[in-house]
Amino acid sequence: MLVSYVLPVYNEQDGIQRFHDELVATLAERPEIRYELVYVNDGSADGSLATLRDLAKNDPQVLVIDFARNFGHQIAITAGLDEASGDAVIIMDTDLQDPPRVGLQLIDAWLHDGAEIVHARRRTRQDTLFKRATAHAYYRLLRSWTDVDIPLDTGDFRLLDRRVVDELRRFRERGRFVRGIVASMGFRQTEVLFDRDERFAGETKYPLRKMARLAIDGVTGFSTVPLRLITRLGFLVLAMSVVGIAYAVAMRIFRPDITVSGWTMLMVVMLFLGGTQMLSLGVLGSYIGRTYTEAQARPLYIVRQVIRHDND
Repeated sequence: MLVSYVLPVYNEQDGIQRFHDELVATLAERPEIRYELVYVNDGSADGSLATLRDLAKNDPQVLVIDFARNFGHQIAITAGLDEASGDAVIIMDTDLQDPPRVGLQLIDAWLHDGAEIVHARRRTRQDTLFKRATAHAYYRLLRSWTDVDIPLDTGDFRLLDRRVVDELRRFRERGRFVRGIVASMGFRQTEVLFDRDERFAGETKYPLRKMARLAIDGVTGFSTVPLRLITRLGFLVLAMSVVGIAYAVAMRIFRPDITVSGWTMLMVVMLFLGGTQMLSLGVLGSYIGRTYTEAQARPLYIVRQVIRHDND
């Protein structure tokens, strides 16, 4: 039995060695588990690559994929899955927020419960109140908008059976939302609850801007509800326009003696319609942009080098 770990790395020079040591020590408790560690350097601008080189030099279980530039967390996961050869694959971050010991619980659920996908679901998390609140609201909203049963309070930390990995590698869209893709695939799924720790070092690699982008990819990749909302909004605006027209005509016919300047209503109507149109164009643009990007059919990522123990 071989278990592969897919480990995206972006500017984590201060924590990689500590993470690696803890992960290896945890796996040493289960000598029956053979493993490989696939680190994906996602265009780090610090000393992460040098540390990863040292890990590969000293540990034959380490494989390092070095991107030519930063392609993003979801693409880094994809590259790791493309390279991983294990009977099962565990995806986890290297900032020690995902405790290595939980990986053993994922393996046990896979071995003993017959699950082909094992999600690590956060019971608690050491994040800011804003991030906890927005994540809580987003996943519940996304779940209500889609036909895909995306597990709540679950990131990319999970175990995938070899069969699942082989099928997942066939999904090659660029606007990737891996947790949504996995949830949409079916198979036998279960979850393991855990308490997420604080980041060991460095800063979060998912600031508000990237979180918003990931949220957009999740919605546009698995839901057409925004497009349907535009249609409903159009009918609402049409109904309000009809009411406004009827009011204006009635005032003209039945109360011609009343002079109405109409400036305030005109401004309200114009601003409302303008805002509605811009919002609608923005939603349409997100879907069109996604279609344009997919139609280009460019490679998902470019690898500068693959670093192994025997070629470093």
